[in-house]
Amino acid sequence: MTYDIAVQAEGLVKDFGEVKALDGIDLTVPRGQVVGLLGPNGAGKTTTVRILSTLLKPTAGRATVAGFDVVRQPDEVRRAIGLTGQYAAIDEYLTGRENLRMFGDLYHLAPKYVKERSAELLEWFDLTEAADRPARTYSGGMRRRLDLAASLIAQPSILFLDEPTTGLDPRSRLGLWGVIENLVKAGTTVLLTTQYLEEADQLAQDIVVIDHGRVIAQGSAEQLKDQIGGDRVEVTVADPQAIPRAVEALAAVSGSEAKVDDLRVSAPVSGGSTVLVEAIRALDARDVVVTDLQLRRPTLDDVFLTLTGHTAEDEAPPPATQGRRGRRRGGKDA
Repeated sequence: MTYDIAVQAEGLVKDFGEVKALDGIDLTVPRGQVVGLLGPNGAGKTTTVRILSTLLKPTAGRATVAGFDVVRQPDEVRRAIGLTGQYAAIDEYLTGRENLRMFGDLYHLAPKYVKERSAELLEWFDLTEAADRPARTYSGGMRRRLDLAASLIAQPSILFLDEPTTGLDPRSRLGLWGVIENLVKAGTTVLLTTQYLEEADQLAQDIVVIDHGRVIAQGSAEQLKDQIGGDRVEVTVADPQAIPRAVEALAAVSGSEAKVDDLRVSAPVSGGSTVLVEAIRALDARDVVVTDLQLRRPTLDDVFLTLTGHTAEDEAPPPATQGRRGRRRGGKDA
């Protein structure tokens, strides 16, 4: 374990009776980065986070967080981390400010510090105006922001976010993305679990794709996309009779065989957006009228489908024996 590594897991295995939730997970999270743990429901994401946050003990394997062993040194791990689960763990009958004070009291933090830190977090998460309203009056996005603020009350250096945008509308999701990006700029290390591919693409410097408790791919978003090929130029022709000429035009531009899907013709290309100009000229030279022309970059949806044979949103039921959900938070002063 080096100083530059915030989280490291080697060969993590977790069995729930006959169900193997994790089957040898290896994971490395460098300090000051966001690593996305990507996979469908039941892939093992939450189980991994619960082991790393000391809520579960692994059946086999080893993991360290902030240099501390999660099994032998759980108290030290909890002091270094913050955890936000899939569901907001706030008291709806307390105000936003009172919720933050409650978490500060749980960690036996100095009242003066809690007051100052709460004011800072409320402003940071755009909750100052609603700070003295009961949390039950908050929108879903506001509750998630308050939940995340509470996980930061003790200034943890490492933050585990387990599907933090689950159930949020697109606007709230974008807002939370901005909050996470600001946290990382301030030096926080984040392990983010998600089944939203665009979320991992937006936030994570490194992505670990898991399925059925195993790592099936790892790399940056661009590296993963490159595994299934680079850009493709796609055209939709107006006249079916023009398909052969469109195939010839795109083959000339790409140097590879073009594919046909109904009225859409596509071919792999390189050179970025400049290739569109070449494609237009080649199509025009062959008198091909098109209704749509685009340069398509593979998405992480394409990657996941290629790697697993199903989309990331396909549900796989989690082990029934996982037990109750737990939640712990920590920080450097906890």
